Order: sequence, then C-alpha cells, then structure tokens
Amino acid sequence: MEPTNKICSNCESHFDKEYEFCPHCGQKAKDELTLSVLFYNTISNYFSFDARFFRSFIPLMFRPGYIAKQFVIGKRLQYLHPAQYYLFVSVVFFFLFSFNVRDYNTSANKFANEIFEKDKSEKPLDLNLIDSIEIVNISEELKKNQVVTGIDEKEMEKLDSIIKEGVNVKTNSNFLGFDFKKLDSLITTGATEKEQLSFIGVKEDDGYWKRTFFKQGLKIYKRKGGDIVQAISDTIPIALFFLLPFFALILKLFYWRKGSFSHHLVFSFYYFSFLFIIFSILLGVNRFIWDIPGFLKILIILYTLLYLWLSQKHFYGQGYFVTFIKSGIISFIYMLLIIPFALGIVAATLFFY
Repeated sequence: MEPTNKICSNCESHFDKEYEFCPHCGQKAKDELTLSVLFYNTISNYFSFDARFFRSFIPLMFRPGYIAKQFVIGKRLQYLHPAQYYLFVSVVFFFLFSFNVRDYNTSANKFANEIFEKDKSEKPLDLNLIDSIEIVNISEELKKNQVVTGIDEKEMEKLDSIIKEGVNVKTNSNFLGFDFKKLDSLITTGATEKEQLSFIGVKEDDGYWKRTFFKQGLKIYKRKGGDIVQAISDTIPIALFFLLPFFALILKLFYWRKGSFSHHLVFSFYYFSFLFIIFSILLGVNRFIWDIPGFLKILIILYTLLYLWLSQKHFYGQGYFVTFIKSGIISFIYMLLIIPFALGIVAATLFFY
C-alpha cells in the first residue's frame, strides 16, 4: 500500500502527502534544487525581490503616503517591508552611483596630484627681488620723520641696517611651512613615521588630536590626495544610516501625537526609498540612455518636494495648508542641519579610518 504521508526534508516531520508545504516549517514539499530556485531564493532572501516589490512600486511612486499608512494600520503582508524596500533600492542606487564616483575620483586624483606637484615646484620667494629704490625710499621717509618717530641717529643706522639685511632672507612659499622635497626624500629613504612627523613639526609632547591630525594628513600626502572622492562616497551610506532616523525624529517633533517614533520611521523608510528610486532612474537614464536636460532635472527635484507634502498630508491626515507649512519647515530644518551633520560624519570617517 502506498504511504499516506511524507517526511519533510528540512525538519523531518511527517505530514500528509496532499500538502504542498510542510505544516511544521513551511518548506515546499517538492523543493527540488534547480538554478532558477537557487537564484530566486538568493534574491528573495537577501533583497525580498518578490511580487510584493512590484505590488508596492506603483503606489509608492504615485500615491504619496499610501503604503506607509497601510503598513501602520496593519496591512503588512501585502506590501514590502519598509526597511527591506529601503535596503534593496539603496543597493541599486549606490551601484549606479559608483559609475559616476569612478569618473569623479579619476578627475579629483589628477587635480590633487597637480596641486601637490605645483606646490613642490614653486621656487622660494627671494626678497632680494624687492626694488632697491623702494628700500631707499623707506629709509628716507624714516629720516624725514625722525622728529615724529623719536628715532635718533644711532637707532636710525641700526634700523637701516636691519631693513637692508632683512631683504636678503629667503622664505619658503609652501603653505604648510616645510620643504616638500625634503619630506619626499625622507619618505623615499624609508624614514620612520616618527621622523617624518618630527620634520613637519609634530613634537613628542603634542596632544592626541594634533598628532592624529598630522598623521592622517601625512597619509593623504603620501597618496598625493588620491581616492579622496572614493573615500568620501564610501562614507555616504554611513551618513544616511544616521540621517534617516534623524529625519524621523524631526517628524516626531512636528507630529507629537501622531503615533510612536516607529510610525515616523516607517514613513521615513518609504520616503527615502522613493528618493532612491527617483535618483536611480536619473543616474541610469542620464548615463546609459539620454543626457537629461537641466530644466527636467529641476522639475523632478521639485516633484520630490511636492511628494513629501502630499505624503505627509495623507499619512498624518491634516489639512493641505497646515501640512504645506509643516512640510516646508521640516524640509528647511533638515536641509539646514543635514549639510554640516553629513559633512561631519564624512570628515570623521575619512579622518579616522
């Protein structure tokens, strides 16, 4: 007689052969490993790239605030989870953004290298080039005004001598105050980092911050400023990791009675996902298909602001005018704080790591 039950390959539980899925662990009864299953499971598990992604796409793009509202009231299986959506579209955005970063990094490296080479090639400033007539004029003016200045003959002779000797001093025009060529020699000959730091003015008793600042500066110099753009772009995801909840916090301050912080975080996840999709489309089209005109880019940016206004209106349920005022203030505060905050994170990450 044919057995009436099966054994699950995953949890080894018995279940009726009529079941398509194991009632204990949920694995498919006939789960044969094929290439399509392998790659679908990989994408689905790590990026949740399933029907919910496409089901969420149209309302996310053209029904501002709708998906966030649906998720908060409890409809959480029909649409893709906000954090998963954000993760997937951010990966796509930074993948496309990397093509531009590569071009910017190459240009920046070339520019930085030219700056370093130019500074090293500049000749020291020779004050002997000062016109001797000007020196005589200065001395004559001082002699004419001896009564006013109170300088006697002996003091006048000393001052005249100092002026003439002073013009023979040569100064280095390097903006850091030391000879780059000598520093290059130390680096080439394998001098220790301690010796190199000592040459550029770092002392043993200098504090931690000063020593760290000069050490990082020395590293940048050794690389001739190379890959600065790449290093900055690598810190952008870190900055966004802090900036998204910061945006949710601003929303919480303006909508104090409109749900917990997690509600505002859901709204922020979906709104930033929308922004990533818009910017991904712009990057992809602009690089691979068509050079988008400037006026069209401006219109798209304005649409993101309009989208925020309408999203807040539908999500929080307040009037158009009140929401417009709040949206404008929130955008202003966020943009006012995002630049120094983001630059601080980028600088700190670049400086220490």
